[in-house]
Amino acid sequence: MREFLDRELNANLINVASIQAASVTDEPSGAMRFHEWELTPEEATQIRELNRFAQVWSAEGESLLRSQFVTEDLPLDTTALRQASAGNLVIVEQEYLDMPIRSLYYPLERLGPLHAHHVLQVAAPLEGRNEMLAWIARVLTALTAVVGLATFGGGWWLARRMVKPVNEIIDQAESMEAQTLHRRIDAHADAQEYARLVRVLNTMLARLDHAFEAQRRFTADASHELRGPLTALRGEIELALRRERDEEEYRRVLASNLQEVERLTQLAEDLLTLARSDAGVMQPRLQRTDVLERAEHVLGRLEGKAAGKDVELRIASDGDTEGIFDPGLLDQLLWNLVDNAVKFTPSGGRVRLSLDGDADAVEIRVADTGPGLPPEDVDRIFERFYRADRSRTHHAETSGTGLGLSIVRAIAKVHGGRARAGNRPEGGAEFVVRLPRAP
Repeated sequence: MREFLDRELNANLINVASIQAASVTDEPSGAMRFHEWELTPEEATQIRELNRFAQVWSAEGESLLRSQFVTEDLPLDTTALRQASAGNLVIVEQEYLDMPIRSLYYPLERLGPLHAHHVLQVAAPLEGRNEMLAWIARVLTALTAVVGLATFGGGWWLARRMVKPVNEIIDQAESMEAQTLHRRIDAHADAQEYARLVRVLNTMLARLDHAFEAQRRFTADASHELRGPLTALRGEIELALRRERDEEEYRRVLASNLQEVERLTQLAEDLLTLARSDAGVMQPRLQRTDVLERAEHVLGRLEGKAAGKDVELRIASDGDTEGIFDPGLLDQLLWNLVDNAVKFTPSGGRVRLSLDGDADAVEIRVADTGPGLPPEDVDRIFERFYRADRSRTHHAETSGTGLGLSIVRAIAKVHGGRARAGNRPEGGAEFVVRLPRAP
């Protein structure tokens, strides 16, 4: 409606401007005068108002002529005047005698060279248009309220009369709390009309229960993981401050503190990586990448750690290992897999990284000669902070953030792949990641 009224007002402005422009330029001598007329009460209010305000300006902004109803100069928009002097029709909204108006700047050069440097300004008050819009808004508001009340009343009556079983289902659903998500809805579960609704709600409750439990476990584990390094930092600092110590003792304390800070930093980075994955903003920077080349690079970085434990690292590949991957994320995936295998492989053991390329994907296998995974833990090994061997959680050789394998799964997923874990028949654990060559 606003657009319609604006179009009508603009069209009327242009019509009146054309009439007044013809009147102003009618004299061959160059003398200018407006066409003044009287309107009867039956004529449109908008046209009467349009006739009230008209003024001719020079290109320099000098007032040359005003209509009889213009007691003071109309407000002059210098930008609009300049554009109109260049031959353009310009419409702007302004204030005149404390009332809003809409002005049309009309170049008189359109009617001949005699007035090439003159611009006609025709203005109409916006009060009528604004009052009409306000009235329409009030009417629509009233109609909306009436229709809304009628709809609400009818819907409420129908619901009370025909959907009483749904209310009972709702009552049971509303009674659910975070601590009672293990309960299920049983009201009208055997009724054909509502069985699907009850089944969907119970499925949703099961998912919520699982999500809440995972969140509680994640929060508790994160707090525990953060508390460990922080407690160690605080304890060592407090102990160091009890008395004066020599430089060597301070160096030892600072070195120990640095290890804890590095652990906290790694934990924060891992949490941030998983948060980006959960939020769907882990955007891989895909490019053609050779997985074998990245694997050799990662194993080179881990050689020192493996040698320190007397663990042998081996690598083998079969087939084409190139594809469209994110090199940085691929390095992180390979590092987490091999680093995890080195941690849980005893001295004298081996870690083997195998790459197998087929027509559709590149498969990464990391196998170790460690104790393997308990059968009950195989399906949960990729959960956050989950450790299959909890008795070794904080041993120096196997300590970590508990998020490495979760990140492996997240990186595989963002590439359209999948990760799984299991045990080898000859002993030891094996992790397999299959990545499509192209997303």
